[in-house]
Amino acid sequence: MDKSKTGHVPIPQTLRLQDPRWLHTVYQENFPKALQYLLRNNGTEDDAKDIFQEAFLVLWQNLEAGKFKPENDDAVSGYLFQVVRNKWIDRLRADNRRPTTTLKEENFAGLAASTLNPEEENRIAEVSRRFQQLGENCRQLLTRFYYRKMSMKEIAAHFGWTEATAKNNKYRCLQQLKTMIS
Repeated sequence: MDKSKTGHVPIPQTLRLQDPRWLHTVYQENFPKALQYLLRNNGTEDDAKDIFQEAFLVLWQNLEAGKFKPENDDAVSGYLFQVVRNKWIDRLRADNRRPTTTLKEENFAGLAASTLNPEEENRIAEVSRRFQQLGENCRQLLTRFYYRKMSMKEIAAHFGWTEATAKNNKYRCLQQLKTMIS
């Protein structure tokens, strides 16, 4: 049998995926490097946790599917860090494309004064008043979806929900707003 430089017999990746100790070690040894990278590149600790978990899942899936066949643990660490780096770059690019204007009553007032008839102005003012009466989670959810154009996946991650829960909550918030307006 081949022995690695450390004198240990190499363990096939398929068996390692079933060993929680190996997975825990990979996680513990690599998270600090990911955290340091994100903190140096305009990220937060929460960003690092999210991105690292996504990257760890990619690693797991690619090992399991045989798409990635590392020769040693250093290759695993390098691969994991590269996935973290790519995911963070993707997130930064996506954030730069998203408009970050906030929903304020002045925005509606300026719009109404310039292009809308009095009936439309009243309708917008009513929607704005009712929107402010929604709960904080509903206001954040609807703002993130309709104005910041965030995906349900991103919204779910922000609130710590599943995508299905985020979709259900969006529906409920819209229904609540419609009921308040009617």
